Amino acid sequence: MLWLDVLDATIRTCTEHGRTETAEKLSRRRARLLHPELRVLVVGAAQQGKSQLVNALINAAVCGAGADGTRVPTVVRHAGTPSAQLIRRGAPGADWTAEVGLQDRIPLALDALDAAIAEATGRLPAGAPVHAEVAVPRSLLAGGLVLIDTPPLPGPTGPAGQAVRDAGDLATHAGADLVLYVCEADRGLSDPELTVLQGLAALFPGLLVVLTKTDYAVDWRRNLADTRARLARAGVPAATTAVSSTLRLHALQAGDTALNTESGFPELLVHLRRMVAAKPGALARETVGRLAGDAVQQLAVPLRDKLTAQRDASVPDAVARLHATQRRLDDLRKCAVRWQNTLSDEIGDLMSDVEHDLRDRTRAVLAEAEQFFAEADPAKAWDEFEPWLRRSLQELAETSTTWLAERTDWTAQQVAGQFPAEAGAVLPPLALEMAGPAPDDVVPGLDAPPVARFSPTQKLFIGLRGSYGGVVMFGLATSLAGMSLINPISVGGGAIFGGKTIRDESKSLLKKRQAEAKTIVARHVDDVFVHLNKEARDSVRRVQRGLRDHFTAVTEDLQEVIMDSLRNAKAAADRDVAAREQHSRRIQQELAALAQLHAQLVALNGRA
Repeated sequence: MLWLDVLDATIRTCTEHGRTETAEKLSRRRARLLHPELRVLVVGAAQQGKSQLVNALINAAVCGAGADGTRVPTVVRHAGTPSAQLIRRGAPGADWTAEVGLQDRIPLALDALDAAIAEATGRLPAGAPVHAEVAVPRSLLAGGLVLIDTPPLPGPTGPAGQAVRDAGDLATHAGADLVLYVCEADRGLSDPELTVLQGLAALFPGLLVVLTKTDYAVDWRRNLADTRARLARAGVPAATTAVSSTLRLHALQAGDTALNTESGFPELLVHLRRMVAAKPGALARETVGRLAGDAVQQLAVPLRDKLTAQRDASVPDAVARLHATQRRLDDLRKCAVRWQNTLSDEIGDLMSDVEHDLRDRTRAVLAEAEQFFAEADPAKAWDEFEPWLRRSLQELAETSTTWLAERTDWTAQQVAGQFPAEAGAVLPPLALEMAGPAPDDVVPGLDAPPVARFSPTQKLFIGLRGSYGGVVMFGLATSLAGMSLINPISVGGGAIFGGKTIRDESKSLLKKRQAEAKTIVARHVDDVFVHLNKEARDSVRRVQRGLRDHFTAVTEDLQEVIMDSLRNAKAAADRDVAAREQHSRRIQQELAALAQLHAQLVALNGRA
């Protein structure tokens, strides 16, 4: 048989290409195709009439058709004596056609099959892989037809998802040669069910879609036409028919030929008998054509892709790596220029920002000092002011140092960001040197300014000087009234003028002391600023030298690594070209062998 030779050649080819899983699947299908039985898998969603369809086909209640539907798969075949047994398989993925021992066969009572199955499964461990086998004497089954009723597919009427794989795995492990998909006539196929049928049609030719329950579906003829149109648009090569199991069973009981014809079952029976007769010939050839064609396509696609990729490549991979390494070297040179420019720019900005920051902070301290001496007397408040000034300048120095350390870390990150990602972590492993004098050394104490004392003797002479004018002025005024120059009024006026003179002189001395204190404080703060600015600039220069030395060493290490890669890539280029050509010749030979196998498949399909 030509189809058998083609299938054997496909299995050998899959094994040679390392596709052992595909070869095993094809080997299992080969054994099934050589078996005279035609195993028909009846599948569908819940409550679609699958079990009742099987019962109506053979006119025997062998499958549970209750509200819960089929819970255990049931294999129905011909036998001279009716029998039933529960088969426990070795594993969930074991083929149903595999031989099992007597200890895995549990006899079942035919008169109460559902209850017997429930009782037998209840004695087994939960989740044990089982199926029932029922044998009845029927002429339809005597020709080699085997019907397999299955539990509802998990969710074909909902989202497609896992349903395609579940249906394919079920048909494969059940040893199906043909798939019969059942759907109620009043609703038609859903989009997920079409997806399931597309997957089944790729593996099982002769796919049959049966619409059931036409006895109460008013528009079943229109739904049947719509189903055929949808299958054609979806590219699913499936035969379709519509039946009523209820009418079939009534017709068989009453012996009503017309009612049996109206049930639609005669057409379904003709189709099944035709498929039984076609299994050794047309069905086997078409099955091999699809399976082997799919396997050859799976083998050829990656080979063609590899060959196309090699032909489209302008240079071998090793040469491409060589060019890439050269580009990496060029990029490293550009990177060296970039990080040096970045370091120079950032250090220049840092110098300017440090001076501005110190200037701004010292001005704030000086403004507070001036505001303090606008009201306070240095002679009385200096002991309170001097600790505050020293503490403020110390805090200024500490804050400026902390800010400078943060800015230098940020500068190091900016420079490191100029390196390519493949360089990895290029930041300095240790903190940059920011050591400087302690704040107590930077900010010395400030002595109190010399204070001009306003002694009682000075107050006496200044008061006499001021009171003289008052005595004269008031004495002359009172002399017009006939009083003497020295009188109580003139003496009182002199006292008032003397007191005012003393107060004015006291305020003048206070302003002088405040001005001297402000001048001393401003000179002191400016000295501290100059010193801090000098230390900050020295720290920035140390940072600049440290970053320059570190990143120069990183650049040299990267350059050495890239140069080694460049030498290795150049040495591997010639070897890669030779290996590439040898690999290309081997792929062409494998494609030629697959092309020859494909030609055999074309010849096989031509005979189908």
